[in-house]
Amino acid sequence: MAAIASSLIRQKRQARESNSDRVSASKRRASPSKDPRSLCERHFLGVFGKVRCCSGKKRPVRRRPDAPSKPPQVSRKGIRLEPQLKGIVTRLFSQQGFYLQMQPDGTIDGSKDENSDYSEYNLSWGLHLAPNYLMSHLLFAFLALFNLIPVGLRVVAIQGVKAGFYIGMNGEGFLYSSEMFTPECKFKESVFENYYVIYSSTMYRQQESGRAWFLGLTKDGQVMKGNRVKKTKPSSHFLPRPIEVCMYREPSMHEIEEKHRSRKSSGTPAMNGGKAVNQNST
Repeated sequence: MAAIASSLIRQKRQARESNSDRVSASKRRASPSKDPRSLCERHFLGVFGKVRCCSGKKRPVRRRPDAPSKPPQVSRKGIRLEPQLKGIVTRLFSQQGFYLQMQPDGTIDGSKDENSDYSEYNLSWGLHLAPNYLMSHLLFAFLALFNLIPVGLRVVAIQGVKAGFYIGMNGEGFLYSSEMFTPECKFKESVFENYYVIYSSTMYRQQESGRAWFLGLTKDGQVMKGNRVKKTKPSSHFLPRPIEVCMYREPSMHEIEEKHRSRKSSGTPAMNGGKAVNQNST
């Protein structure tokens, strides 16, 4: 009995010692729930520490060589204002022997000029000969220059460089100069079989036959009604003589209104300073 009692006492003592060891071990490990900092604070400190370790020195931002130094200018409606259309500055030489020109007041007609080569030699020679010669030739050089701005597939707007007006054709076939760009100012550009270029209205044509209305000059250098011009005749044939390639902004489209037409409107047969158009000439 004494031996059994002593063994029981020994077992109880060992059990107490093992329990005390387990309690001490559990006290050594810190419980996450007993951390005075909140879970968000611990995550924030951990992330912040990683960012600070990885940041180091700031690297300079590299910009592509072709990137613009300034952001593109944008209007209030979000439309880019940079020139995006590639056109040409050119003279239009008619097969009738005239250069198409636009006067500062918007008058459209043709003009002959024997010395149409405006090289540096000719200009210096003209200045030495007579200032009036040079001034007249320089004036013609500007009046006969036009901006051909692409506004569609094989469709161009014809704008006088000096006057700044657009050439338009109304519903009666008369040409006029317009300060605003309207649908009547669109012309289809086509190459004829003799390699001359013809310009036809994109808005008007013959109702019955469907024949297009063309831009044309008479033998006297006067503009013709579009419905009287035939594409097979020399009156409608023009030869562009490009001066340079330029970038243009897309013209703003306006509605067709009478107030948008210039003072040289062609609503009546009398136009271009009161000179009547020969409607029977082709």
